[in-house]
Amino acid sequence: MGDGASEGKRELVERLQELELRQVRMFARSRSLPLLSTTLTIQQLKVLVVLSIDGDMPTHELAERVGTGVATLTGIVDRLAARTLVYRREDPSDRRVRRVDLTDEGYALIGDLWGVGQQRNRAALSTLDIDTLRALAKGLEALCDALEKTADTSESPEEP
Repeated sequence: MGDGASEGKRELVERLQELELRQVRMFARSRSLPLLSTTLTIQQLKVLVVLSIDGDMPTHELAERVGTGVATLTGIVDRLAARTLVYRREDPSDRRVRRVDLTDEGYALIGDLWGVGQQRNRAALSTLDIDTLRALAKGLEALCDALEKTADTSESPEEP
């Protein structure tokens, strides 16, 4: 790729990153009220988010994903269970293992936290014409594919 094309690509990547940050800021504003009104700790929110994305899992795996020890996680899960946001159960294949999952109330809370931004995004998308929506869908599909490919590699992607 020539220097002009490389420079053009670099500028486009920078522009897309600026637009992504702008979008994140707008979503953060629209999502902030439910998030700011919660009395959950950051660690508790992390547990809820991990479970909402990956579903039920053994406590040792959840502790690793959240970045804490199993003993610390036990206290976090105890407090979330007391609020009926998560529940524990035995692993059917190994009774020594305890699994943790969200309750319906836990899923509802996560839905409330994410829902505000999704509603705003849907409203904004509905104002766009069909050609713009098709182009946006094509671009986002390509970005998702690239993110999936780079997530599988431990190396950081090359600069454009």
